[in-house]
Amino acid sequence: MRRYFVAICTLCILSACNNSPQNKGGVEWKEEVAGVWNVSVGTPEKINLLSELNISPKFDAIRKMGEASLPVSQEDISFEVVDGKTYIRFPLEKDEKIFGLGLNFKTVEQRGRIMRLHVDHYTGKDDGRTHTPVPFFVSSRGYGAFINSARYIDTWVGTSVRKDSKNPPVVRDRNTDKNWEAQPYSDNLEFLIPAEGVEVVLFAGPTMLDVVRRFNLYNGGGALPPRWGLGFWHRVPSLFSDKEVNEEVAQFEKRGFPLSVVGLEPGWMSRSYPCTYEWDRVRFPDPDHFVKNLNDQYIKTNVWINPYVSPDGELYDKIEPYTGSHTVWCGIVPDYSMPAAQKIMVEHFEKHQLDKGISGYKMDENDGYDFWLWPDVASFPSGMPAEQMRQIYGSLMQSVTMDMFRKRNTRTYGLVRAGNAGTSSYPYVIYNDYYAHRDFITALINSSFIGVLWTPEVRSSGTGEEWLRRMQTVCFSPVAQLDAWADGTKPWSFPEVEKEVREIAQLRMQLIPYLYTAFADYTFEGTPPMRAMNLEEGYQADTQTEKGVLDATANPYAMAVKREVKDQFMVGPSLLVAPLFAGEKERQVILPQGKWYDFYTGEFAGEGEVITVSPGLSKIPVYVKEGGIIPLWPAVTKVKDEKLPLEVRHYGKTSSSYNLYDDDGKTFDYEKGDFSRIVLKVDVNTNGDKTGKAIIPEGTKVWSFSDYNFRFMTGK
Repeated sequence: MRRYFVAICTLCILSACNNSPQNKGGVEWKEEVAGVWNVSVGTPEKINLLSELNISPKFDAIRKMGEASLPVSQEDISFEVVDGKTYIRFPLEKDEKIFGLGLNFKTVEQRGRIMRLHVDHYTGKDDGRTHTPVPFFVSSRGYGAFINSARYIDTWVGTSVRKDSKNPPVVRDRNTDKNWEAQPYSDNLEFLIPAEGVEVVLFAGPTMLDVVRRFNLYNGGGALPPRWGLGFWHRVPSLFSDKEVNEEVAQFEKRGFPLSVVGLEPGWMSRSYPCTYEWDRVRFPDPDHFVKNLNDQYIKTNVWINPYVSPDGELYDKIEPYTGSHTVWCGIVPDYSMPAAQKIMVEHFEKHQLDKGISGYKMDENDGYDFWLWPDVASFPSGMPAEQMRQIYGSLMQSVTMDMFRKRNTRTYGLVRAGNAGTSSYPYVIYNDYYAHRDFITALINSSFIGVLWTPEVRSSGTGEEWLRRMQTVCFSPVAQLDAWADGTKPWSFPEVEKEVREIAQLRMQLIPYLYTAFADYTFEGTPPMRAMNLEEGYQADTQTEKGVLDATANPYAMAVKREVKDQFMVGPSLLVAPLFAGEKERQVILPQGKWYDFYTGEFAGEGEVITVSPGLSKIPVYVKEGGIIPLWPAVTKVKDEKLPLEVRHYGKTSSSYNLYDDDGKTFDYEKGDFSRIVLKVDVNTNGDKTGKAIIPEGTKVWSFSDYNFRFMTGK
C-alpha cells in the first residue's frame, strides 16, 4: 500500500519570549542547545551516521558561543515522505552560496551541482562519490543543515526548478535570445533520502565559521593529535625489512632531516591483501625490539592495514562468525558494528601492535572503488544493510581503533581512506591515491566545511621543482608526510632542492607550538586548524561565471564555466598560505580586509587587495594578519619530552594577545583540565614601541616551553 506523509515545516526563529518552533503538519523543531535545532521527520532509521559512534556533543562549548537565530523563513523548509523516501527542500536566495556536501576536489562552491553522496574512492569527478561524503552544507546566509542518514543521498544544489517557485527563472528562446541559459536559475536546494524518515539538524551562525564550529562541537569537537603527530612523517617502501627501515632512519639523522613517524606499509605483515595483522618474521624477526628502538629515538611507528582478514592467520576462525556474506581480495569482512566483533579485533590488535608499542594505523581501502568493497547485495550478521555499512565503515574503524588507545590513556594519530559525519573528534586524516596537486588544495579547503582533516601527502614528482612545491604544501597540512611505499623516494631524491626541502620541513617543526594550539582550538572551540578563505572574516572573492562557448560535441548547450579561487587557505588564526605549482613563477594572492604582512620578513604586503607575488622557488608565500602572534620552536629534528625556548613573533602595529596551548602532548589528561593556556601579549604604545610578555597563570604547569623571546617583525 502506498504510504504518504506530507509535512510543511514552519521553522520559527526563536523570539525574545523563547517560543518553541512548531509547524502546521505536526513536525516540531527542538532547540537542543543555543543555535542548534533538530527535527525527526517520518520514521527515521535506527542506524544513522552518528548512532554507532561513541561520541558526545560538546554542549557547554556551544552554549559559550551564545544565542543565535536562523536566517531562513519558517514557511520555506519543507519535507515529504512518499513511497518510503524522504524529500527535503531548502530555499535559496539569488546570491546565496552553498559550501560543504563532502570532500570535493575540484569545486568549493557547490551551487549548480547534482550529486549522490556515496562513500567511494575519488576518481576525478565531483559527483558525490568521495572518501567523506558528509551530508552537511553551509550557506553564505549564515546557517547550515546536517541530514543524518547513512544512506546514499541525492542532492540537487540549485539545479531543480519547481512550478511553484517563488522566484522562477525567466523563460527565454534559445533561437533568438543571447541570454538563454542551459541551466536556468533555481531557488531551492533539494535532498532525496531513500528511507521513510530522517533526522535533520540545523546550525545557526551568524557567520559561516560559527556554523562550522557548532557542527564540529556537535560531533564531539575536533581531534587533538599527540604533539609528535605534527612532526614530519616518512612511509617506507612496502617490503622494507627492519634493517632497511633502520638504515633509512639513520640517513635522516645523518642529513639533519626531521623525522617523527615512520610508516610501515603492507610488507610488515605475514600476509596482506587479505591481512593477518601479524608481523612477518622474516622481515621483522623481533618486532618488539624494532619498535622499542624507534621509540627510544623519539620516532613513532605507524602500520598499514586494510579491513579484510586472511584465512592464514590466527584471527580468521575467531572473527569469521562476525563477518559479512562476501569477501574482498579473498578476505572476510568484519562487522565492526557488533561489540563481539570489536572485542575480537581489538584483542588481536592489542596483542600484535599496541603491546609492542606501535603508535597508530593507516587504514586503507575501506572506501570503495566498488570492485574492492562488498556489493550492496551483501549481508552482515548485525543485520545492518550493506549500503549503510559502506557509509559508516570507515567511521566505525576509526572509532574502534581510537578507543583502544584511549583505554591506555595514549593519544594516536593516523590515516584513513573513509569517514563521514561524526568523525571530527577522531584523530585520523583522510588521504588517497589521486595525485593532482591543485586539486589537493581544493580538498584541503573543502575539508574545513565538513568536519574532517585531509592531507595532500607527497609521493613522487617529475622534477625537483614539483617535488619542492608539493613539500611546501604538505608542510602546511594536518600531516606533513612523504609516502614512499611504491616509489622509494626520499626527501633528498632531488638533490638540487634538498636544502630547500629540509628548510620547509624544519619550518614545519618550528611551527608545532602554533599548529598544536590551532588543533586545541579545533578541540575546544570547533575551529578548523586549516580552513577555507571563505570562512575568514573580510575575505571577498566572487566566483566568476563565463558564458559558455557553443561546441557541437564538447559543449552543445553552451554551458557556463565557473572560475573560483581555490588555491589559498588559512592555517590557524593568523596565517594565510598561498601555494605555487610547478611551472609558476608568480601568482596572485587575495588578501582579506585589514593589513597583512610577509611571514618571513614582516614587510607590509597589502590590505584588502589582490597582490601579485614572485617568491622564487625556495619560498611558499605565507602572510600574517595585523596583530598576528606566531610562536615558534627551534628547528628540532625530533619531538621529545622537553622544554624548548620559544620565539614569539609579532606582526603589524597593533596590540594583541595569543592564548598558547600546552599539555603533556600524549595523554587524554587534558580532558580532565590538565592543560595550560599561556597568554602571549604584545603592547604597542602611541610611539609604536612594542613590549612583549608571557603571562603564565599562577599554579599553571608548563610542559613544553623554557622561556619566551619576543621578536617584532617590522620589515627590513
